Amino acid sequence: MVTIGIIAAVLLILLAGIGFRLAETAMTGKRQTLEEARAWQAEHYDLSWYDSLEKKDYTVKGRDGYVLHVQLLKNPEKSARYIIISHGYTDNRFGSLKYASMYLKLGFNVIIYDLRGHGLNEPTFCTYSVREKMDLLSIIEDSRGRYPETAFLGLHGESLGAATSVAVLGEKPPVDFVVADCGFCEIMPVLKGGMKGMHVPAFLADIASVFAKIRYGYSFSEMRPIAALKDNEIPILFIHGAEDRFILPEHSERMKEATRGYAELHLIPGAGHAMSVLQNPEMYRQCVETFLAERFPGR
Repeated sequence: MVTIGIIAAVLLILLAGIGFRLAETAMTGKRQTLEEARAWQAEHYDLSWYDSLEKKDYTVKGRDGYVLHVQLLKNPEKSARYIIISHGYTDNRFGSLKYASMYLKLGFNVIIYDLRGHGLNEPTFCTYSVREKMDLLSIIEDSRGRYPETAFLGLHGESLGAATSVAVLGEKPPVDFVVADCGFCEIMPVLKGGMKGMHVPAFLADIASVFAKIRYGYSFSEMRPIAALKDNEIPILFIHGAEDRFILPEHSERMKEATRGYAELHLIPGAGHAMSVLQNPEMYRQCVETFLAERFPGR
């Protein structure tokens, strides 16, 4: 009996260690520098337009005083249209540029920023939309005050940024629309899917969730952007790569069904995770342009 007890204790300690490490890895993964992110973008598409734009850098304080670094890309033509773009996990504001040029051509001023713990912001852990949605809400409110001429304000997000753009809808923000590209409806299935892909038992994600709660104050089960959609009436355009094997298209399908308001979903053939706009830029642009023209004629 003593031997069994020792073995059980050792197994518990081992599982605890694994859970602790998995929680740490999931919430504090290595982030790209601005230089690394810009270099990646420049390798995949033309960035020459960015340097010639009139830009304005500033900071916005989140609800808890956390400082977020923001940049306005001013449209060469005078416009009262604004879009706030949120990038994906481990990326930074430069990851938003592959969408920015499209919105500039559609007549928007573009606001890009570094999500909490990314880019120029102070390092911190990721809560997969829980804290990030409140940061985005602060940027939305700041934008409304900083640019009082705003007549039309939208959100566009990729992956974590899409999840954040959906999650903030639960706070009833003063925005007109959302474009959510390859977002997750809840993070736990994504983590379990990743573990299965690495031949790691998926149940370890549940153990990691417990240790995430203990160490960081947030469990993975709390990270569910889909919960914000029950009473949402803001129109949403969901876009997802048909070949996304990291965050499966069913995440967008579930969110489309969950929202109370208007929603549509477009799957981009042949596109993997966060690659839709690069895989088929013309189809992507048409999806966004048609959505805006049909839902908001004259805006």
